[in-house]
Amino acid sequence: MRDKIDDLIPNAHDIQKEAAVKQAEKADEYARRAAAVEAEKKALIERLSKPSGLTEEEKIKLASTVIQRAVRNGLAEVQVYRFPNTLCTDKGRAINQMEPGWENTLTGIPKEIYQLWADYLQPRGYRIRYQIIDFSGGVPGDIGIVIAWGN
Repeated sequence: MRDKIDDLIPNAHDIQKEAAVKQAEKADEYARRAAAVEAEKKALIERLSKPSGLTEEEKIKLASTVIQRAVRNGLAEVQVYRFPNTLCTDKGRAINQMEPGWENTLTGIPKEIYQLWADYLQPRGYRIRYQIIDFSGGVPGDIGIVIAWGN
């Protein structure tokens, strides 16, 4: 009877070892996934910090398409882009404080969008707004770019 009980009810010490191994495996998997997510995020930020590679004509056509779609949906403004604050040289501080010259902190694609607006949209009456749209943990995070044409 004793042998049958030992087969049915394992030793507590053995179970603790098995549970520790399982927890270590889960921790390793979590660490691998976290590292993969971080690497993906870093690669995305690296890509976004560089020019898009689009021609001026392609940028204008893309802007036109986005604006016309928003107008068809009855909107007077549209968020055209969202990016991490790390694409600003000051992590979005000047944008958050609405300081003059905030546009000089932009890099990569966010800078391209600003330049497209300044060159082509502003002269046609469009407005642009860069604003912090995410305050994760109480600190500035992602920044949204809104193009507006209504009152």
